[in-house]
Amino acid sequence: MPASFARIAALSLALGFAVLTSLSSANAGDLADFNMAVEKAAGHNRVAIGYLRTGNTDLASLELDRLRQAWGALAARFSGKAPDAFDGNALFGTTLVNVNARLVAADMMLKSGRPEATSQSLTAIRSDLYDLRKSAGIVVLADCVRDANAAADAIMVYNDKALDWTKSQIRFGIANKASIYGYVLERCDGIAGATVHNSPEFRRLVDGAKAGLDLIPTAIATRDTNLLHRILIELRSFDNLLAFRFG
Repeated sequence: MPASFARIAALSLALGFAVLTSLSSANAGDLADFNMAVEKAAGHNRVAIGYLRTGNTDLASLELDRLRQAWGALAARFSGKAPDAFDGNALFGTTLVNVNARLVAADMMLKSGRPEATSQSLTAIRSDLYDLRKSAGIVVLADCVRDANAAADAIMVYNDKALDWTKSQIRFGIANKASIYGYVLERCDGIAGATVHNSPEFRRLVDGAKAGLDLIPTAIATRDTNLLHRILIELRSFDNLLAFRFG
């Protein structure tokens, strides 16, 4: 086993042991405080992933440091006793351990010059938190945005200049995927708290995506591949920004 990976394993085990052994001593916190603490960490995670995507590893490293600090504060408070919504949920403790391990791995990958592997570790944290909340029936905006990202991915398969409009399954497929994406966006719009819901940035992204989706029936009716291509490119831009800011 390479030394770097051996170190990851050792640090992960140590962090996991620290989290699990503290389950009997820390104070409990309520769900709202937990969600707020997770969102604080997730904000740094999103920004770090964004910097990695653009190749700015120095700023990514700074955000990773902030992410570790925010997650450390969360773990110190909540690893002793989970909010009631997670009472008896074994995935809660497992998630805290897993996120710690991913942060160790991300740090080592970044320092070893592997930004793609770093981004994969940070993206996996988003999935860990999504799965945890889903297991407890908890829905937050970040999870809805993740669902919207998946819906956007599904319609992007039709961004093909060689589309055969004569095939009904193509036309129906585009309409169906657009409908699903629109439904998820509406759900996210309803989930967002008043401050986010009314913010100019959120409104620009969500309303812009909805406006693009409203044009898809025209593209289908006229079998206009170029129009569909322009719509999907714009939707991808809105989708990426939603994930970066709110996912």
